[in-house]
Amino acid sequence: MPSKRVKPVLPVRRVPFAAAIAATLAACNVVSRDGPNGNEIRSGATAILTQPGQAVAFVMLDLNPAVVQAANSRTRGLGPLFGRIRSGAASGQGSVGVGDIVTITIFEATSGGLFIPPEGAATRGGNFVPIPPQQVEASGFITVPFAGAVRAAGRTPQQIAKDIAQRLSQRAVEPQVVVSLADRRSGSVSVLGDVSAPTRLMIDPGGLRMLEAIARAGGPRSAPYETIVTLKRGDQTTQALLSAIVKRPDQNPYLAPGDTVFVSKEPRYYIALGSTPTPGSIGGTNNRRFSFDNESMTLAEAAAKAGGLEPNRADPGAVFLYRMESRQVLEQLGVDVSGYTGLEVPTIYSSNLGRGDGFFIANDFTIRNGDIIYVAEAPSVGLQRFTGMLSGLTGNATAIATTRAAY
Repeated sequence: MPSKRVKPVLPVRRVPFAAAIAATLAACNVVSRDGPNGNEIRSGATAILTQPGQAVAFVMLDLNPAVVQAANSRTRGLGPLFGRIRSGAASGQGSVGVGDIVTITIFEATSGGLFIPPEGAATRGGNFVPIPPQQVEASGFITVPFAGAVRAAGRTPQQIAKDIAQRLSQRAVEPQVVVSLADRRSGSVSVLGDVSAPTRLMIDPGGLRMLEAIARAGGPRSAPYETIVTLKRGDQTTQALLSAIVKRPDQNPYLAPGDTVFVSKEPRYYIALGSTPTPGSIGGTNNRRFSFDNESMTLAEAAAKAGGLEPNRADPGAVFLYRMESRQVLEQLGVDVSGYTGLEVPTIYSSNLGRGDGFFIANDFTIRNGDIIYVAEAPSVGLQRFTGMLSGLTGNATAIATTRAAY
């Protein structure tokens, strides 16, 4: 009988657990990535400058009614409001300015005077004579026959008419003068920027308020809570939020001749990081950068817009808000800020949404433009992730050992 060929039995090589982990991690190098890791970037640098231990010092405050009141008071004061430029005339008197066009009509009581000769009285349609329209010169004067140069700039039509009548009283028969403003070219303001119809407006004798000027320019093209109105008068400039101008009468000033009103869209944003819904699942700018929906937003509203807390990861007792806070606010709360320089101090506000009153406090705390909200993970999440990683590595090591045993 032919002899049977016996398949040689290869010795089973036991792979140490640490080696299996190393092999698994090494295999990760072939997995698709977004880019190089931190070590690869550092290894390719020609020079690295670091300052170990130079951490940013910050203040941490737990949110409570006193903290909320102090911080919100500062937040309300930060809103752009007009204040550095005085309002124009509350009720313009219709003063004539350089460049304006005026018309003059002179009346005489009877014919045979200066302007109405006796022989022409029967053929005239009235006892008056119109003077051709004329523009106020750069010197501020106009010229009237037999009255000479009359100052017009800075005076009302009534004042100009009275002056002309007095000058003609010795030559005309009981003269009466009517002066009208035919075309106002001096008292103008410009409305530019994010409006439907940028334009140049003339100030009416009754005055022109900010909101009226914006309305006559077609109105803003963006929402009031993200629209900034800049008023430039001479060499001074000030700004206000359009929604504040609408709500507060003291923020709707009368404009002055030569003012420039510039309307711009400037959305305000906050950032939400940490254990919030996965980027892409919630709308927003760049998925983690969200815009304000109103003139003001609270911490609770901001968290809700970001999708709320991730139920499988978030620690409701560890919701933090990062901002640069005013020294004055921190000193008011009794915080020792002597070790900090500058007018603002890095500050973290801690909110515990796991408490019964946590949502009330969060719904009272007003956020600011540029705030960062961070939701920490629950401690158990890290343990679950670690045990899951060990389970995966153990499975990989067993699979490797089994594969080698088969050979």
